[in-house]
Amino acid sequence: MGIPIKLQVFEGPLDLLLHLIDKNKIDIYDIPIVEITNQYMEYIKAMEREDLNIMSEFLVMAATLLDIKCRMLLPREVNDEGEEEDPRQELIAQLLEYKMYKMMSYELKDRQIEGEYTFCKSPTIPEEVLGYVEPVDLDELLGDLTLARLNRVFQDVMRRQADKIDPVRSKFGKLEKEEVTLPDKLEYVAAYAREHKRFSFRQLLNRQSSRTQIVVTFLAILQLMKEGTIFIEQEQPFEDIMIGTGEPEE
Repeated sequence: MGIPIKLQVFEGPLDLLLHLIDKNKIDIYDIPIVEITNQYMEYIKAMEREDLNIMSEFLVMAATLLDIKCRMLLPREVNDEGEEEDPRQELIAQLLEYKMYKMMSYELKDRQIEGEYTFCKSPTIPEEVLGYVEPVDLDELLGDLTLARLNRVFQDVMRRQADKIDPVRSKFGKLEKEEVTLPDKLEYVAAYAREHKRFSFRQLLNRQSSRTQIVVTFLAILQLMKEGTIFIEQEQPFEDIMIGTGEPEE
């Protein structure tokens, strides 16, 4: 009865070749193909009872080694540049690439082990700090954005007016030019402001019946702001803009 021998498990034929190269302390750029092939074949014979799918990979490499061994016995082939080609060159390139990835896998494994000793501490932020809200200076925040905000509201109202137009029925009937003057609209807005004291800029524009009415109303608001008849304010960023008469509230 023979003595059972436990073979070292290799991940593939290239892994076995690297093992043989390291074991014999061979220069990977100058592989003694005959010696390595003989040792490789001995290991293949000891693997005869292994899984056939795994064995097929090792047998393909064995055939490659035998092919290189035969080519080493023949005169060297010369490439187009007049240089002799080494039959081992392709195999050496594969071994170097495999060795690089193998070293990288070791590095990743070491980092995984080091990461298992890393612990994260739960946040312990005081309630005073957690509940702190940075004060907002509305004057500094808004700055000169009032007119820009007015323009965005204006564009929004204009789009809503366009959506109300029936693309078919709007073309029926006789088209008449609408006469809207700025002085008339200035008087209208001023009277509306005196009556309501404080009202929404958007609400005022929505009361207009046409695009021309909206445009002239918008110009009238700007003119009355310039004259100081009305004022514009916004309590919070992105909220509706309010129009009022007199002095703005603190």
